[in-house]
Amino acid sequence: MTRRRISHTFAMLGPGIMLAATGVGAGDLAGGAFAGMHLGVAVLWAVLFGAAFKFVITEGLARWQLATGTTFLEGAVRHLGKGVQWGFLLYLLVWSFGVGSSLISACGVASHALVPIFSDAVHGKFAFGFAHSLAGALLVWYGTYRFIERFLGILVGLMVLVVIGTALLVGGDLMAILKGTFLPRVPDKPEATAWTLALMGGVGGTLTVLCYGYWIRESGRQSIADLSQCRWDLAISYGVMALFGISMVMIADGMTLSGKGATLVVDLAERLGEQVGSGGRLLFLVGAWAAVFSSLVGVWQAVPYLFADFWNLFRGRRQAQDQSRCSVAVNTRGRSYRGYLLAISLVPLLGLPFDFQLVQKLNSVFGALVMPMLAISLLVLNGRAGWIGDRSRNGWLATVALCLVLGIFFWIGLPRLRTAF
Repeated sequence: MTRRRISHTFAMLGPGIMLAATGVGAGDLAGGAFAGMHLGVAVLWAVLFGAAFKFVITEGLARWQLATGTTFLEGAVRHLGKGVQWGFLLYLLVWSFGVGSSLISACGVASHALVPIFSDAVHGKFAFGFAHSLAGALLVWYGTYRFIERFLGILVGLMVLVVIGTALLVGGDLMAILKGTFLPRVPDKPEATAWTLALMGGVGGTLTVLCYGYWIRESGRQSIADLSQCRWDLAISYGVMALFGISMVMIADGMTLSGKGATLVVDLAERLGEQVGSGGRLLFLVGAWAAVFSSLVGVWQAVPYLFADFWNLFRGRRQAQDQSRCSVAVNTRGRSYRGYLLAISLVPLLGLPFDFQLVQKLNSVFGALVMPMLAISLLVLNGRAGWIGDRSRNGWLATVALCLVLGIFFWIGLPRLRTAF
């Protein structure tokens, strides 16, 4: 009975678990820590806004797929033109290199901090990063979707308990936390715009939100009747990611860390050890490792879906849709999927020599551009009854929410982003 309940829970929340595992990683760990160091808890609102916006966008992506039977990429190419297809490929390649380098570096940093067997932290980052990238590729290559789902579920549970527990132990000024959570403002500090945008864009992942459609297909959700189940697991998933992001900002609030790159996690853990003891230091490092490795495995499993979908469209190998309007599922044993899995696990190793903090900030800001692009696309695709159906098209609430995504981005980003660096 217990095993049956566990299987039922994973079936209900599996895609949300995958989303949380993929979305919470290097972006939330490093981005939250850097934002907490530079801006403090004044920007906690950006975490909540980012999670809420990602919920709106991901729900719209799921609604499109469940209503039309086609992936979002398929629908965008079909209705918005071939230019979308090639623009998407360019963005995917650049994004994959940046995110891959960031995740491999973060795994190396966290592992060296946990098991410092190398005298040089940079050497430890390289060795552990390569080992984790290879391990992630092997897990995805040989593991089934269900196996990856359960494996990542364990890591997600571990990272949430540890990081949120650490934040509660560290504590902080309750009034400042409440003001930072419910009073949106950008502090008047150097690079505040870039860090706020990075924090908002980093929570809940960026391009990986597109992979939610492939995960719900793996879980057998194929009709609009499954939308309520998607909304349920999305709400839980983004709630977990918001708590993680808030916790990281709280942990790093007020800290002055001398380290950067490969030594940042070590310095952060050492400072925590001074406050909560050596046991708390060790637990934080375990939670940090679980966060970044689960994200790496999730990205290695998820992003090849996108390239394989693109490749099928490029080669014209989409079969005629049947009466259920379901397009051909991505073959995770096919050459396009496995070829991109190898590429994303090996090519980003070339980015390891670059400064981790710079790579993370540029990657998070670049990734934040996904939100307005997807918001515009969803306003167009989900706003046409002839494309998605009258019952499934955007209501006034969804339309307002998507417009808010655009408004917040333009308010924070475009007016001042050009001077942020």
